[in-house]
Amino acid sequence: MDKQAIEALLGKIESTETASGNPRVQAIVNRIVRDLFMTIEEMDVQPDEFWKAASYLTEAGRNGEWGLIAAGLGFEHLLDLRLDEAEARQGISGGTPRTIEGPLYVAGAPESLGSARLDQDEQPGDVLFMQGQVRGADGKPVAGALVEVWHANHLGCYSFFDPSQSPYNLRRSIRTDADGRYRFRSKMPVGYSVPPGGSTDKLLKALGRHGTRPAHIHFFVTAPGHRKLTTQINIAGDPYLWDDFAFATREGLVPSMERIEDPASLRAQEVEAPYYSINFDFDLHAAQGDLPADQVNRDRFQA
Repeated sequence: MDKQAIEALLGKIESTETASGNPRVQAIVNRIVRDLFMTIEEMDVQPDEFWKAASYLTEAGRNGEWGLIAAGLGFEHLLDLRLDEAEARQGISGGTPRTIEGPLYVAGAPESLGSARLDQDEQPGDVLFMQGQVRGADGKPVAGALVEVWHANHLGCYSFFDPSQSPYNLRRSIRTDADGRYRFRSKMPVGYSVPPGGSTDKLLKALGRHGTRPAHIHFFVTAPGHRKLTTQINIAGDPYLWDDFAFATREGLVPSMERIEDPASLRAQEVEAPYYSINFDFDLHAAQGDLPADQVNRDRFQA
């Protein structure tokens, strides 16, 4: 099709807009429509292909998999990198790297001071202790910071999304103590894949890609006067550590892990078998008014 004819059609469509519309929405939608028109023309997309894609988009929404698709196509990682650049332009560097939230956060996890136990349901697996300190931009400990933590169980499933788990299993909110420290006990998470046969799985297979994530633990870390940190740590040694379908693994987010076996330590931690220990500190940036918002407004599961 002649490019001038396409431009004429786009102009006709855009001419129907009025000042009552939202200028930001108009600009973004018109750009997307323009790019898709050109894609259809240049890739010779046929009507059957177009309507198959439309059906797929409907199915993905019905399955509630847009959060997975956004992560799998790299959109969520792109948003993180853009925030990194915005901070760098303002001279902000260092700190704990951010990485994707993912679609499985649930607000309202039970809160405790200093420490918590996440594994309220019985499940197999090695015991994991993780501990560290929250520090501000000045390097000083931040007392009263809120560390929200959540991760998958031994089957790669999350409470609330998995009816077999009790509410808030493997989810907690921990207020740091006077020295800015947090600590929790849990079970070692495992990697997992997107729902087999689901919308994300179909798309990734069509792209010749896998849909597996390495074992990881999610965190929100917030404190007055500091920018919110959205991040996760990955479990060292996972075969998909640097091949995460969601592109979330980043340097600085793969802490070393120690296996503890000596009897004295087992007794002190009140465990009967060897356990794993991870030390990890969170370094926050100071709040600054001329930066993009650190609180992301998105639809999240409501408990």
